[in-house]
Amino acid sequence: MAAAAAASLSHLLLAPKPKSNQSRVSLPSRLAVSLPRSRRPSPAISAAVASDHISPAPSLKSRLAAGDTLYGLFLLSFSPTFAELAALAGYDYVVVDMEHGPGGIPEALACLRALDAAHTPAVLRLPEASPVWAKKALDLGPAGLMLPAVESPAAAAEAVSCCRYPPRGVRGAAHTVVRASNYGLDDSYLSRCEDETLIMCQVETAAGIAEVEAIAAVDGVDVVQMGPLDLSASMGYLWDPGNRKVRATLREAERKVLEVRKKKVAGSDGNAAYLGGFAMPNDPAEQLKLRGYHMVAGAVDTALFRKAALDDIKRFREAVMEIGEEGDEEDEKEKEADGYWSE
Repeated sequence: MAAAAAASLSHLLLAPKPKSNQSRVSLPSRLAVSLPRSRRPSPAISAAVASDHISPAPSLKSRLAAGDTLYGLFLLSFSPTFAELAALAGYDYVVVDMEHGPGGIPEALACLRALDAAHTPAVLRLPEASPVWAKKALDLGPAGLMLPAVESPAAAAEAVSCCRYPPRGVRGAAHTVVRASNYGLDDSYLSRCEDETLIMCQVETAAGIAEVEAIAAVDGVDVVQMGPLDLSASMGYLWDPGNRKVRATLREAERKVLEVRKKKVAGSDGNAAYLGGFAMPNDPAEQLKLRGYHMVAGAVDTALFRKAALDDIKRFREAVMEIGEEGDEEDEKEKEADGYWSE
């Protein structure tokens, strides 16, 4: 009986498989699926679609190296719709603000997907400069990280270390499965990620300003990002960010960072960070550009919407009487022109 069962099992295993009317598309093993022949994509179309979806926008680093001055927006709302709109409007980059915005990693991911779809680089601003936050943020695949409240060269070096794999840093390794490497499908990720990821250190306190030259010279610091609002608070002018002492301190820090950069370009050794900043009501984006900033964040999405909403309401309320008066005037003109109106 056992022999009969074995013979039957052998017959089933060796029997030819029935033919199917479906064709198999050649994909990586983990993605192989069966598609009906009528829906099978041509190789040319498949390659074009794949290229369109996975080809990244030029890195922020490469654009800075080419001499571009980049103009960005801060996304405080964590709205994927606003992120997409900002990208389509033409901003060079969008900073998803996890320091002051209400969202975390899941909400940031939705915004990154919207920005990636519109081929616009995303920078994630972390709540704090820590290995845990940097690791989770980098695994999402942003174009860069902004690390807040860097006050010394040692703190800047730690921030850079958070963004690099061992032995150069302390970033935890999960590159085989995370979004940054296309979930392990991008074999080139490890060889290029550290060269392409922009590391921005925020200098936004009086203590940080005192060390700004040394911070800008730390290996791996790509951008020194000035923080005028926090700087004014640290100097005792929270309610007066445009105070002349704050402005003078900021100008001196700008000069130092640009001077370090100039020496580097002239051929001296060492790192030389680019200069980044935030526009303020007393210091608009155009002025930052004219002073030599390489990256300028001109607005915040919630502030833009607030202004648009207030202007819209004001325009409507002020126009009510004008519209009524304008209508009366048009009626009188029509009566005079017709010549036969009578009351």
